[in-house]
Amino acid sequence: MPLLSLARGLVERGDDVRFLTGTRFRDAVSATGATHVALPADADFDDRDLLKTFPELARLSPVRGVGFYVEHVFTRPGVGQYRAIQDLLRADPSAAVVADPTLAAGAVMTLLPARERPAIVVAGIIPLNLPGRDVPPFGFGLTPRAGWPGRARNAVLTWFEERVILRGARRAGDEVRRATVGATRAGSGLGWVGRADAVAQCTVASFEYPRPDASTVVRFTGPIAESSVDHHRVPAWWPEVSEHRRPIVHVTQGTLANNEMDDLIRPAVRALADEDVLVVVATGGAPADALGEMPSNVRVADFLPYDVLLPRTSVFLTNGGYGGTQFALRHGVPIVVAPGGEDKSEVAARVQWSGVGISLRTRRPSPTRIRDAVREVIGEASYRLRAVEMAAEIAASPGTAGVIDTIDDAVARHSRIAS
Repeated sequence: MPLLSLARGLVERGDDVRFLTGTRFRDAVSATGATHVALPADADFDDRDLLKTFPELARLSPVRGVGFYVEHVFTRPGVGQYRAIQDLLRADPSAAVVADPTLAAGAVMTLLPARERPAIVVAGIIPLNLPGRDVPPFGFGLTPRAGWPGRARNAVLTWFEERVILRGARRAGDEVRRATVGATRAGSGLGWVGRADAVAQCTVASFEYPRPDASTVVRFTGPIAESSVDHHRVPAWWPEVSEHRRPIVHVTQGTLANNEMDDLIRPAVRALADEDVLVVVATGGAPADALGEMPSNVRVADFLPYDVLLPRTSVFLTNGGYGGTQFALRHGVPIVVAPGGEDKSEVAARVQWSGVGISLRTRRPSPTRIRDAVREVIGEASYRLRAVEMAAEIAASPGTAGVIDTIDDAVARHSRIAS
């Protein structure tokens, strides 16, 4: 969704935009005016049902699951991605390649000499994964710790992550690099964004850990995704939301991790059934009727327009999707996070660190923990005040125009270096 907004902005100013992504996004990409280019078959799987493509995920522990995910979902598709990009560039050279941080081909391309590639710009649509002196390695959901104790902790965790959790992903990364650019070791595969020409991070500085020693240009643009009544219709029960006088708690597990409603949605419904709140659930595309009969204070839809829901919302209860979290902050809504997989533990850590909400530190919290956290966020004004401060920072950020400016600046710098 964020990159669709960016594509639309680039097309509107007259750029020729080719959007390399999954087949299932063809219509959404074409609607922006960009040219959809399908990923090759070996890199084109349906992200809504990863268990169908990777059934092994269901049998793995959370730690092993992270390693498998990075290796098979993110790293190994890099060969096909890279070859597809090179085919596009040979057919019609581009001034820039804009990649999301999980695109393995982006990591590979940064290893090429500047004269052999266009500018590489990272669109930061997940938490910033850029090493810093006091910043812990990505994936543990930890916050920075200054001084030698923090640096010692980070060194041990980095070794453990690279040598144990991501051992298979490291081997896969070596194979991908050999098959594409002939390189082998290139440092942390997850931290490749530091080799890009620039990073346009789609949040504000207050939500991200300071990195005064950043190895590349990092600009905070604010969130750029859109969610309005033009994208999702309001359900028939919407007047109950618009006229409601009690606090509204919005609950979602996002658009990917919604095949296990027992992770967060069902415990949240049980936790809040007797509370004086209206619980508004978005299933993220899963059938709404799969939840069965709901308590009288619960309303359910598959998708909801956030631009009209969140201004009325008192608490955003989420499994930690980056995009949804940024939507909540845009409207000054405090957050309770039960972090799921992928990057969600990192989102939860930043929610707690920045003061805009509470991390429950587990993907399957008990109803009691959920109820206590929601009560605290509603009752303690500091969470709302901090979220409102961040909303003001987002309102002052450049958004899509800022990402486009970052691309233009990167192209200009890269041209000087390449020449």
